[in-house]
Amino acid sequence: MNIDGKPFRTIWASTDHVEIIDQRCLPFHCTIERLETVQQVATAITDMHVRGAGCIGATAGYGMWLAAREANTADQLETLATQLLETRPTAVNLHWAIERQLAALRPRTPDAWADHALQLANTIADEDAAACTQIGKHGLPLIQKHAEQKDGPVNILTHCNAGWLAFVDHGSATAPIYAAHDAGIPVHVWVDETRPRNQGTRLTAWELAQHGVPHTLIVDNAGGHLMQRGKVDMVITGTDRTTRSGDVANKIGTYLKALSASDNDVPFYVALPSSTFDWELSDGFAIPIEERSPSEVTSMSGLRCNETSDTSIALTPQGCSAANPAFDVTPRHLVTGLITERGICEANEEAIALLFPDLA
Repeated sequence: MNIDGKPFRTIWASTDHVEIIDQRCLPFHCTIERLETVQQVATAITDMHVRGAGCIGATAGYGMWLAAREANTADQLETLATQLLETRPTAVNLHWAIERQLAALRPRTPDAWADHALQLANTIADEDAAACTQIGKHGLPLIQKHAEQKDGPVNILTHCNAGWLAFVDHGSATAPIYAAHDAGIPVHVWVDETRPRNQGTRLTAWELAQHGVPHTLIVDNAGGHLMQRGKVDMVITGTDRTTRSGDVANKIGTYLKALSASDNDVPFYVALPSSTFDWELSDGFAIPIEERSPSEVTSMSGLRCNETSDTSIALTPQGCSAANPAFDVTPRHLVTGLITERGICEANEEAIALLFPDLA
C-alpha cells in the first residue's frame, strides 16, 4: 500500500529493531515507532499500536526475533514467548506465529537463534502479504459478477478494519476491493465506524482514501437500514479466529451485520488467510472473547479543530459502568462463503477440509 504515494508495509525489521506504523496516531499523523525489546512489542500488541489478525501475527513473529536476541537460555526464551502469548487472547495468528518460531528455535543452540528467528519472521510477513494478494484475486470475480448485473458501482459494506493496516499488506476484506478498483470495476464501500475504537472511522476510511477507493462512513447501526433499501450488494468482513467448522470471531458488531445480511438476502463473505483458522476448535463459542477496558466505551479520542494532537473526551456520566467485549461470534450458517488464499469455500467443516487437506 501507499502513503502519499510512497509504498509501506505495516511492519518491517531494521538492523537491530522492528519498526511499525503506530495505528493509534492515524488518521491524523503517520508515525513510525521503533520496537527494540520484547516488552515494547508486548505493549504495542496489547495497547493496539498494531492490531488486526495478520499484523498481530507478524508482530509476534518479529517479537520472537527480539526474544531470540534477549534470551541466553531455553527457559528465558520460553518466558519471553509466554509474555507475548498473553498479550491478546482472541487473535489466533498471535499463537500461530509464536509457536512456529518456538518450533524452529527449540532444536537449535542459542547462538543460532537470532539469525533463524529473523529469517522466519520475514517469511511470516512475506507469506501474509502473499496470502492477502491471493485473497484479492479469488474475491475479485465475486465483485465482477455484481458489476455485470447492475448499473453503477458495486456497494460493499465492511466492518472494523480488515485492510492493509490489519495485515502486512493488502488486507483480507479489502484485498478484493482493491483488486476490483485497480481493475477498473466501479466500487463503493460503506465503512462502519466500528465503535468503540472507531477502527473503521480512523483506519479503513483513511486507507481507502489513500488508495483512491470511493467510500462513505456510516454509523454502526446504519448497515441494516441500507440493506433493507437495496443499497448494499455484498458484505465482506475479516476475522480474528475462524474454527475448522466455519464459525467466525470478528470485531464486536459483526454478528449483527450478518443477521441483517441474512434477513435481506445480501451475501456475507469473510476473508482470511489460512493462518487465521483455529484447526483445534469446531465450536465458535469456545473461542476466548477478549474483554477490554471500559474506558474505550466511556471515552473517545479525536483531534480538536486547529489542534495537532489527539484529545480524549468523556462520553458518559461520571461513575457510569460499561462492558467492552471486543469480539462476537458469527455462526457459520450466516456466512455465505470464506475467501482464502486457496480459493472460496462454504463455511462448513467439509468444505474447509477439502480446501486445506494438509492443515485441517
